[in-house]
Amino acid sequence: MTQDCIFCKIVSGEVPSDKVHEDDEILVFKDIHPQTPVHLLVIPKKHISSLADITEEDYGLLGRMMGRAHLFATKAGSINGFRTIVNTGKVGRQDVYHLHIHVLGGDAPLPPMVYRNS
Repeated sequence: MTQDCIFCKIVSGEVPSDKVHEDDEILVFKDIHPQTPVHLLVIPKKHISSLADITEEDYGLLGRMMGRAHLFATKAGSINGFRTIVNTGKVGRQDVYHLHIHVLGGDAPLPPMVYRNS
């Protein structure tokens, strides 16, 4: 746990969250500023700053996080599909430096992820 990390504080219960799932390794909760009708954050309980900081030891954990995203999405109501996003570092526009997967969805199709300049 990192003392100044908001997600570590959520894991410890110091900061409340709207939990969707919790087990020994993973916490899933609703984003407080949702961008879509379904907007969940899937985080490891272990503090890992970003995807760029994972080690081989973390591969299984990340596989479980990503591999179960469809369960969290469909349970939250996104039955016709969803998008997963992992922002990494400054260029990736990561705001909270605790690894997290955004699970986005809902009833309507999502806009394109990246707009091309012609």
